[in-house]
Amino acid sequence: MAKQDIDTGTGDILAHEEDGVVVVTLNRPQARNAMSGEMNAGLEQTLDYAERSADVRVIVITGAGGAFCAGGDVKGMAARGEGDGPGPTLDERIHAQRLNQRNTAGRMYLMPKPVIASLPGPAAGAGMSLALSADLRIMADTAFITSAFAKVGFSGDYGGTFFLNHLVGSGKAKEIYYLSDRVDAAECLRLGIANQVVPADELESATLAMARRLAEGPPVAYRYMKENFNRAAMGAEVLECLDLEATHHVHTGLTEDHK
Repeated sequence: MAKQDIDTGTGDILAHEEDGVVVVTLNRPQARNAMSGEMNAGLEQTLDYAERSADVRVIVITGAGGAFCAGGDVKGMAARGEGDGPGPTLDERIHAQRLNQRNTAGRMYLMPKPVIASLPGPAAGAGMSLALSADLRIMADTAFITSAFAKVGFSGDYGGTFFLNHLVGSGKAKEIYYLSDRVDAAECLRLGIANQVVPADELESATLAMARRLAEGPPVAYRYMKENFNRAAMGAEVLECLDLEATHHVHTGLTEDHK
């Protein structure tokens, strides 16, 4: 399949599809790809397309301009005076935030297809959470993550506490949140946050190599592998996990991929 651009509805998100791989680029380099309303809406729309299209096997999410994502646009919110004067009620704001989180980080985590986060640089705050919601993470050796929330007086969003807790355990996850220190790529690899660390100039080629390898793999098996892992992470007890594995294993044995 030839490379095709995907209409995301905004310049804040760029996306294209090629050979079963959709590459989604967060595109606000002037703000280190901090989230805007347009970016979030474009990401929701693109993820919806990627999940629904039978041609799409793998999703890659990355950032433009040498950063992954600086998280919420705190400066932009302050400049717009959000929270001041008339506007949505507190309950409306909370509901809107819940919907956005479910339709971005939540959708990446639950999507029945492999999702790769490719980090060319910093992933901070909600940007870190977005990267953690992917199945696999590949980082440039110059990249790092930081929760950053404690430094701006926020408790954290986009599922980062759930994702990080399951990757590194509660003690280390709390340290990363409470202290908000930078965790460099080498330490991310040691902790199991990163699956692969490569020189910055090799990040794109290494990411595409991983994505194409997955795209050539068994999509039904990947779908059920991911559901098995997610059910276990979300608290299923051992007999439920065993029974679910049995159902999925027998089912995938009847697929063309297995034959």
